[in-house]
Amino acid sequence: MKVLGIDSSGMVASVAVVEDTQMLAEYTINYKKTHSQTLLPMLDEIGKMIELDLSTVDAIAVAAGPGSFTGLRIGSATAKGLGLALKKPLVSVPTLEGIAYNFCGSDKLVCPMMDARRSQVYTGIYKFSGNELEKVEDQMAVPVEEILAKLNQLGQEVVLAGDGVPVYLDIIQKELKVPYLLAPSHLNRQRAGAVAALGMQYAQAGHLETAMEHQPNYLRLSQAERERAEKQAGEKHA
Repeated sequence: MKVLGIDSSGMVASVAVVEDTQMLAEYTINYKKTHSQTLLPMLDEIGKMIELDLSTVDAIAVAAGPGSFTGLRIGSATAKGLGLALKKPLVSVPTLEGIAYNFCGSDKLVCPMMDARRSQVYTGIYKFSGNELEKVEDQMAVPVEEILAKLNQLGQEVVLAGDGVPVYLDIIQKELKVPYLLAPSHLNRQRAGAVAALGMQYAQAGHLETAMEHQPNYLRLSQAERERAEKQAGEKHA
């Protein structure tokens, strides 16, 4: 089975192709360029390098959220466009599960943290049974103190990854009481290779959708939607 993976849920833009048990190519950029500038040229580049005929791809796995609203929309639109053009199914991979899958096989808990602004993180807690990812706490948007309290309650060593870790490192160092490891630089952000590999598992389990059905999961309202709701609530009580 051959799966194309796409992740543009944060600052990182990443595309990859995984076939059966090996990754054929991965192109990952963590730099200040818009994903609309990078994703398709990156895909074109790896396609040339591995002589990829996109019609041979069996499914397209995409990081489906949470994350940057703009980044998710770009990744979703790219995946949907390819799915429609190629008549291929999509696999929605929750962003935090994709990050956690970088540590497949670990005997430790894995806690990805993405900076969600407003003193919150997009986060979850995961563990592995062999190569199978298991959810201890499903992805959520919460204050960082709340997820640290959950980790303290579980009382197990944990690996921390994601762009929220350096943002809230002072709080982590102060509040987290269990042993923890900070993920190394090559594993601490989103990677399309992990999205594609996990997406293959989900595809084989039948978790597929059409390009028309796919929608990103923002997990919470956008800033504009929150501000509009707050304004409407204020007007109602005026």
